Amino acid sequence: MPVVSHPCPTVAPMPGSAIQTSFEDLGQPLSEVTFVVLDLETTGGPPSGAEITEIGAVKVRGGQVLGEFQTLVRPASAIPAFVQVLTGITNRMVASAPSTREVLPSFLEFAGFDRGAVLVAHNAPYDVSFLKAACELSERPWPKPRVVDTVVLARQLVDRDEAPDRKLGTLARLFSTTTTPDHRALHDARATVDVLHALLGRVGNRGVHSLEDLSAFAATAVNPARRAKKHLAVGLPSAPGVYQFQDASGRVLYVGTSVDVHRRVRSYFTASETRPRMTEMVRAATTVVPVVCATPLEARVRELRLIAEHAPPYNRRSKAPEKVTWVKLTAEAWPRLSLVKQVRDDAAAGARYLGPFRSARTAELAVEALHDVHPLRRCTRKIPKRPRADGEGACVLADIGRCGAPCLGTERGGQDAASYAQVVEAVRAALGTDATQELTLGRERMRALAAQERYEEAAAVRDRLEAFLTAADRAQRRAPVADLPELVAARRCVPAPGWPTGGWEVVLVRYGRLAGTCLTPPGSDPVPHIEALRATGEVVPAPAPGRPGLLVEETDVLLGWLEQPGVRLVSLQDPDVSPWACPVRGAGWARSRLTALPVASPA
Repeated sequence: MPVVSHPCPTVAPMPGSAIQTSFEDLGQPLSEVTFVVLDLETTGGPPSGAEITEIGAVKVRGGQVLGEFQTLVRPASAIPAFVQVLTGITNRMVASAPSTREVLPSFLEFAGFDRGAVLVAHNAPYDVSFLKAACELSERPWPKPRVVDTVVLARQLVDRDEAPDRKLGTLARLFSTTTTPDHRALHDARATVDVLHALLGRVGNRGVHSLEDLSAFAATAVNPARRAKKHLAVGLPSAPGVYQFQDASGRVLYVGTSVDVHRRVRSYFTASETRPRMTEMVRAATTVVPVVCATPLEARVRELRLIAEHAPPYNRRSKAPEKVTWVKLTAEAWPRLSLVKQVRDDAAAGARYLGPFRSARTAELAVEALHDVHPLRRCTRKIPKRPRADGEGACVLADIGRCGAPCLGTERGGQDAASYAQVVEAVRAALGTDATQELTLGRERMRALAAQERYEEAAAVRDRLEAFLTAADRAQRRAPVADLPELVAARRCVPAPGWPTGGWEVVLVRYGRLAGTCLTPPGSDPVPHIEALRATGEVVPAPAPGRPGLLVEETDVLLGWLEQPGVRLVSLQDPDVSPWACPVRGAGWARSRLTALPVASPA
């Protein structure tokens, strides 16, 4: 039967133990962590072909041994002779021992992994793999404890001139452990305890004082220069909000958001942060400026605004803003579709925009979807209102009926202005109010191609139509909110880590921009708070006609919040002039009906 011992509480801390007496309250201090130091002896080989023959474990906390566990285990197969010589465990010794299935419950109860104990082993993946296999064999769930591997720690903390390798016996000699490892489970576990304490003593000198720090340190070595910047997190609020890394000149390097600014910023100085660009950013940073926010929505919006304002070089969204693409229906005598990088104030002249697209290729697909349906001209040359009779000839698109050839003029058989204007109006309708034609013709085209077993072409038609309808749907949902002078909405506060609970979260939106937000106290009347918010909210100017709002990403974030279940509309300003509604036959309606067709070969 397993042997479990519990020493007297007056046992003194073991020599070399790392007892942390003071620390920043940012994680579980190592002195309060329960470590279960484990060693297994097996029949040799991987778990798929080997079995456990002995379990030894020592439970420690704060340098004090809390208990020990040791038992032989009866494997289903014989122990190979060379393993018997290595471990000293013979087939006769295990003949009357309990099986793995019988031992496992008592070991897991002793370990207390489900109560937060941390598993420690030397070459932990080997021992963990056997325990997982044992759990599976016993039809028990694996408790998924945190794991600390002393081999990994030793590789980072023990120099080559100190020890030629990181074997347990080598480290035991280096640290003069009280127990010599001899391939018996409990003896090796005791030796590993001393090795662990010695390594914790060294890692404490590198600013690792909590379990979170230890896990991060073990994940990968941390650049000392980055760890030295840990003081930048001192004094930051443990509250939700936005944080800005700045260099010595005050330039904003990076903007982020978190439910706990203090904890999140501190993580940049540990091994949990592995992005090379963040290492470079931290190296240049000299200060961190926090902005405490009342709600997650406010934090998300402030992050977007700060990124848009400062274009921090280490935020990916601001790294290449020129890559954002818009589809433009030009304001010309003979309009066409064009890909542009900016939205201009030319709506009064007839221009329309669709986007933004994060990928130029997706924008091209949307244009191709419109060209599949509407015979707009595709040439980029300027065509006068009255095309010259001696002008250039028409392109091949006119020959195949995909363009009315307005460039020829009516004298040479080209399309007249009135009929071309009808084509342009149909495109405007697709962009703004009615995508019926695009959906109908697109589905017909896909069915025809699929019937001919031209599946790849049918899939290409669907991809083009999907790209257009997705972008148009977003634009059509965004436009009413961006046009509203004022919208007030509220929802019950949703419990979330770091955020207040109870009461109402009230949001004030003006012209697609967050003009203010507040939390009402639980049990209070929200109306006075709403009126105060309206009176003190940001004054937002109306966007220029035809423009998609002041900050498209912000409007999209607000829409995501407004469209959540449980959000209640409190009031709309001028709902008759600017109603909050989407077109009945718009892109959202069409997209929901773009059903899957057999556009891939059944084979």
